[in-house]
Amino acid sequence: MMAAVAISRTDLDVAGLRRAAGRERDAAASRRMLALALVLEGQSRTEAARAAEMERQTLRDWVHRYNVEGLAGLRSRVGETGPKRRLSSEQEAEVAKWVHRGPDLATDGVVRWRRADLARANADRFGIVLAERSIGHVLRRLGFRRLVVRPRHPGHDAAAQASFRPTSPPS
Repeated sequence: MMAAVAISRTDLDVAGLRRAAGRERDAAASRRMLALALVLEGQSRTEAARAAEMERQTLRDWVHRYNVEGLAGLRSRVGETGPKRRLSSEQEAEVAKWVHRGPDLATDGVVRWRRADLARANADRFGIVLAERSIGHVLRRLGFRRLVVRPRHPGHDAAAQASFRPTSPPS
């Protein structure tokens, strides 16, 4: 039989953990509290983990978090998942200005912004290297969509096009 994990925190006893689990709105945190109550009652880590529908190692990790943080350590943490934003809101506003204004051929070296060009400009001006895909996420978050204008030939002549338009009135 496996020895139970050691709970060093003495704030709450078994009844206190069960009361806290009953008041808890987060079902996962409530299940964790009940698992700790089983450990305090003397059940093995395997039995307590099985009753709480988790692995032994997971229960051990929750016990360590409870020992350090108390009941707050058993609650699910929201907002800590996913990649962190690398650009500040001011920097993102600056990128939005670049896109609205459009590139300058003399300074930027391009006639229209591509994600690769914005990533390069971002690295040059802010020193933060972002992948093209990340720049795409920033642009999407700023409300920009991927629209490409129809290309126009540099020798485009509107007067010549007008001379080829039909001159007969519609029937």
